[in-house]
Amino acid sequence: MMHTEQRSPLPPFTEASARLKVQLAEDAWNSQDPERVAQAYTEDSEWRNRADFINGRAEIVDFLRRKWAKEHEYKLKKTLWAFSDNRIAVRFEYEWRDDSGQWFRAHGNENWEFDANGLMARRFASINDQAIDASERRL
Repeated sequence: MMHTEQRSPLPPFTEASARLKVQLAEDAWNSQDPERVAQAYTEDSEWRNRADFINGRAEIVDFLRRKWAKEHEYKLKKTLWAFSDNRIAVRFEYEWRDDSGQWFRAHGNENWEFDANGLMARRFASINDQAIDASERRL
């Protein structure tokens, strides 16, 4: 059976379609719904998220469930950095608090590579965290 699942916008990207792809990703991640997020990736998608190596939608869902079980009041902002035919680079920051009430801001970069059907086949994320006071929140 041929793979026909598509996720618009499709490559090759223009500036407008790359910006839309970034916004759609931001919206999905802010939903904190692991299954919704995972649908944007190929069945065999490869991730590097910090020091974690994740392969496929099932592992993506498991990873996101664990992530959002400990990251409360999660809020993310992604910004287009660069794009080419089937690749997009983004800058991002997100804020969350842990069980003790300590707030954090995470910031970093992601490199995305898409298949011809607009599904993300590869995601490489470099992320740094810093503890912040609630008064320092921006998101």
